[in-house]
Amino acid sequence: MLTELNPAVYANSLTEYKRRLSREVMIGDLPMGGLNPIRIQSMTTVDTMDTAGSIAQCLRMAEAGSEYIRITAPSMKEAANLENIRKGLRAAGCNAPLIADIHFTPNAAELAARLVEKVRINPGNYADRKRFEVIDYTETGYQAELDRIRDRFVPLVKICKEYGTAMRIGTNHGSLSDRILSRYGDTPLGMVESALEFLRICEDMNYYDIVISMKASNTQVMVQAYRMLIQKLEAEGLQPYPLHLGVTEAGDGEDGRIKSAVGIGTLLEDGLGDTIRVSLTEEPEYEVPVAKALADRYNHRTGHTPVAPVLHYPIDPFQHHRRVTHEMQNIGGKQVPRVIADISRLPLESYADLKALGHHYLPEPDKWHMADTGADYLYTGSNPAPFMLAAGSRQVQDFAAWQANRENSGVNKAAYTHPLLTIAELAAKPDLHPDLNFLKLSDTDALNPETTTLIKQFPNLVLLMGTENTHAMPALRRAFMELMNLGIENPVIIHLQYPAIDEDSLRLSAATDAGGLLIDGLGDGIMIGTALLPQTDKAALSETQKVYNSAAFGILQAARTRMSKTEYISCPSCGRTLFDLQETTALIRSRTDHLKGIKIGIMGCIVNGPGEMADADYGYVGVGKGKIALYRGQNVVKKSVPQVNAVDELIDIIREDGNWIEAGQQPV
Repeated sequence: MLTELNPAVYANSLTEYKRRLSREVMIGDLPMGGLNPIRIQSMTTVDTMDTAGSIAQCLRMAEAGSEYIRITAPSMKEAANLENIRKGLRAAGCNAPLIADIHFTPNAAELAARLVEKVRINPGNYADRKRFEVIDYTETGYQAELDRIRDRFVPLVKICKEYGTAMRIGTNHGSLSDRILSRYGDTPLGMVESALEFLRICEDMNYYDIVISMKASNTQVMVQAYRMLIQKLEAEGLQPYPLHLGVTEAGDGEDGRIKSAVGIGTLLEDGLGDTIRVSLTEEPEYEVPVAKALADRYNHRTGHTPVAPVLHYPIDPFQHHRRVTHEMQNIGGKQVPRVIADISRLPLESYADLKALGHHYLPEPDKWHMADTGADYLYTGSNPAPFMLAAGSRQVQDFAAWQANRENSGVNKAAYTHPLLTIAELAAKPDLHPDLNFLKLSDTDALNPETTTLIKQFPNLVLLMGTENTHAMPALRRAFMELMNLGIENPVIIHLQYPAIDEDSLRLSAATDAGGLLIDGLGDGIMIGTALLPQTDKAALSETQKVYNSAAFGILQAARTRMSKTEYISCPSCGRTLFDLQETTALIRSRTDHLKGIKIGIMGCIVNGPGEMADADYGYVGVGKGKIALYRGQNVVKKSVPQVNAVDELIDIIREDGNWIEAGQQPV
């Protein structure tokens, strides 16, 4: 149970997976919520007026495992064509329920509700047009706005009740109305209130076939909004509606998968979520296996060693506050979380062996270059590096090896090499490094009073904390709670180890296990180990470590705790898209992926334009065939740029702001 700090229960348990029991909602013949498994869905990307193309893509999605299929209906003509698509699918033997995605056009929603099993409306733009105005409402004026919304929304609710059509009230962080922004600001609370305005109308009309979502590109905002929604539903005595989980505009490739897992996985660990859509800038059938892999961790939850319950929860789950720690060298305090690469099984023979970790040796000037995703620390175990490491990086050795090498003034300078001790070695009260030492710790060790008493005697310890529990996140969360409640402020590196699994599974598991902790401000770094992997081939070990290192930095970025590369907030495409999103995203990435920390939004249409890329520094938005609008933040800078020139002009805007660096200036 949560305690007096957070009296509202947003999770049934923080240490034992217990899925929130939501109301069951029928979507056609396929129920969602209740005791049903977590459902998988995706969304078409072809033009909705392309009936044959839509049917073919829907069939591929269903074959991949998409249980529900969403199709955009931006106007009356697309809404009407849903009937033809539905008939074609049923004739082909595909009975997957269809969901109409509506923005701005209530008439289209009312038509679609008569034709398909579910409609999705966005409360930020269903009855509003965003003008980016701040309005000082009186109570009377605000109520008048709510009355206007009711008048516009009631007809849709009546149709849904008559036809047995379900509805998703889907709030997006980037498309909150001016009314909501004026009263609540650009906040998780504003997202929740945006949905509740519409939900209260539904309950007044005794309509309950509703699913709710709180989507954002910022994973911290997303998680906080869903948690707050649960609190508000309970506080107002509203129904426990099922939840649709998703991170908007997650992107593509590794980054898109990691970002989705950080946001969705954190909520699944809380027991929240009844359906998943992973939004990748890829073909929709490629989204489905990712969503299924995330859901399968919870639909088939096994091997979870029981963890003691949390009796006092010292964290505000609705705001991100990093755990208070002592700063040691460049770990903890206000330092960004660090990445430790475990290369203890990788024989170091030459400078080139560290290239996979972002450490590039340049022979001609005889110096190192550390990439933005270069590992901060190298754990070499009992095999110290036989050469000087890059400036800015440090080495961690097993205590016995460190003791044997500490007097060596050559390649293992004591100031930049630090020991990793076991609890038994620490208990012997040895002579330690004066500034920074590491202690290998398990989650169960953190619950042992003898161990925590020992830790308190050594303030210059960084805790390398892992777990043997199959489901690492709740076990480690419990250990963090114990450290906080005991007032232990030593920094903690999250230590994750996995058996031999494929790269995608590794990314999703690590992003869920570590991302959920980082979202809550827990953790001063990550180390993903190779100890459980069977490879002995040096090339294979090097490639594995490259994957782990990239995943570690990707998780930190997705959790918004350390920005080390360009971030692309690109929508997954749909029938509204006005250009080839995958091709354009790849082009923009190829020209800009060296701009560390810059966020670029790439949106296929104005519906997903300035709103959905709310967190972006710059935006590239389709506004017509072959026409692009370019944004600085949420402000349009150029309204109708020919697509052939748009990437160059986007770069010109970045250059004008002083944020451009020539790629050629970066050492390779």
